[in-house]
Amino acid sequence: MSSLRARLIRSLTSRYIRKIDLANADVGKMRKRLDQIGSLGRVGARVAIQQDKLYGLKVEWYRPQNARSGKILLYLHGGAFVLGSCDSHRKLVTQIARAGLIDAVLPEYRLAPEHPYPAGLQDCIGVYRALLDYGYNPENIVVAGDSAGGGLTMSLMLELRHTGVPLPGAAVLLSPFLDLTASGESVTTRVEQEPWFNPNDIHTVIKHYCPDEDLENPLLSPVFANVAGLPPTLVQVGDDEILLSDSARIAEKMTEVGVDVELQVFPEMWHVFQLFVGKMPESRVAIDKIGEFIENRFT
Repeated sequence: MSSLRARLIRSLTSRYIRKIDLANADVGKMRKRLDQIGSLGRVGARVAIQQDKLYGLKVEWYRPQNARSGKILLYLHGGAFVLGSCDSHRKLVTQIARAGLIDAVLPEYRLAPEHPYPAGLQDCIGVYRALLDYGYNPENIVVAGDSAGGGLTMSLMLELRHTGVPLPGAAVLLSPFLDLTASGESVTTRVEQEPWFNPNDIHTVIKHYCPDEDLENPLLSPVFANVAGLPPTLVQVGDDEILLSDSARIAEKMTEVGVDVELQVFPEMWHVFQLFVGKMPESRVAIDKIGEFIENRFT
């Protein structure tokens, strides 16, 4: 059974989220709401924070004490391709950086509807290339992301492979949003358990992000991609998520072609529950597992 803290946070945030009519909500207000939810976590201890520009984008660098030299985590925030910022994800990413003893960079890529597909993906590719220009060895880069950021992580790797750019050494996907066609069975089987993400929200995401695109394009829905040759990948997902099938299917595809992948399913957890690290023990356990995964890549 989930902890009392987890059940309380689940109830409170569910009420907060369910009050929102995403289809008709003001995007600016929605962005502020996600920033507020992200502020509920706790900044990683002894992690220095520096604001900067990279590839013309606002970024924040997070540098834990005793971080491994020459290693970097590129984190792509979630938010349905429409929301998300350093404010919404700072605490989560500093905690991951601390757990993995790795420097991290969090960019604010362009968001829809002002900048629909492929603008955000182009920004993520640009930041990755900028890290290479900075002198980072691709084998020493871990790319990670949650929800839409998990989808962008996959799309980034697919596009790098397609264009012949060296792939990162590893990837981490948290509740990744990998299927804009919503064809996974969990979209219906988990609808009653999921406190955050409503299947109808996916139609709104499409309207904002990619209204005139082929939704089976692997850069939009990586569950339809050829995943051969991708780096070792950790996938974390809650068992109560409508996106559970996205994670299960991508892990299965990776396994079939020989990619080193680990799927961790957390009982009674919801979409991107890791955001609440410092507030509930389940989030701490998940972050520590990400830290172990990163540590194992570099030992």
